[in-house]
Amino acid sequence: MTTVAPEKPESVLVRRPGPEELHPVRTHRRRRALELTLATAVPLLLVLLWQLAAAQGWIDHRVYPAPSTILSDGWDRAAAGELWPDVSATLRRVLAGYAIGTATGYALGLLMGSLRLVRAALEPLLDALYVVPKLALLPVFLNMFGLGEGPQVALVATTVFFFVWIQTMSAVVAIPSGHRDAGQVFGASPWQTFRHILLPASLPSVLVGARIAAGVAVLVIVASEQIAATDGLGHLIFDSRALFQNDVMFVGIVCVAALGVLFSELVRTLGRLLTPWAPRDRGRGQS
Repeated sequence: MTTVAPEKPESVLVRRPGPEELHPVRTHRRRRALELTLATAVPLLLVLLWQLAAAQGWIDHRVYPAPSTILSDGWDRAAAGELWPDVSATLRRVLAGYAIGTATGYALGLLMGSLRLVRAALEPLLDALYVVPKLALLPVFLNMFGLGEGPQVALVATTVFFFVWIQTMSAVVAIPSGHRDAGQVFGASPWQTFRHILLPASLPSVLVGARIAAGVAVLVIVASEQIAATDGLGHLIFDSRALFQNDVMFVGIVCVAALGVLFSELVRTLGRLLTPWAPRDRGRGQS
């Protein structure tokens, strides 16, 4: 006689919805509020700690002036009109070089990404130039353009060019061939292919590279102004350090930081307006 064992009841896995599923809007607002709080509280806490250390004598205030002293000196220099010429000079060079570098980098990246023979001919040369530190090219630009604005603008343009070129070429190459084939099937002209296929597919990645290049452009111009300029924030920082005016040096550093953040945010905002179909890029994890 054969005995059949009773079947064990099957276990059922039940997943209960979490707060993100039940209240997505409320959860997003709380997370965003937490991110903004942390982004504000951490720098503020560091500044307060710096102020306390200077007030208690934990650090030498002659070498590391208190934030209140830096703010007061910066306000005085701005009110006296001594700060704006340097800010204007740096901003002028950054904007000019950024515009030239972005335009040339995008045009060449689009061309090399679309035409394989052009990419094969130019990519090894550009790769070799890319690894050269851009400040090492400043003497070359000084020989080409002489003293003045030319070398500064050329250095920024070269730096921005490589960031935008790499992002553009990579984005165009990554476009699936089926997209182009579909355009050819429907009889799209070269301009229509660019307008309706290449541009929307590559622009989000290009703008990410342009945003990164915006911050790097400010860093490069500050280093360049130290070497071959008689004005600008870079000149202000290193000249005041040589004269042991550390409060003025920190004023210049704060201005550079503010300029870099504002410029990067401007490019990011422009990217959001130009590419409403793309995921929002905040330089951090998406939520």
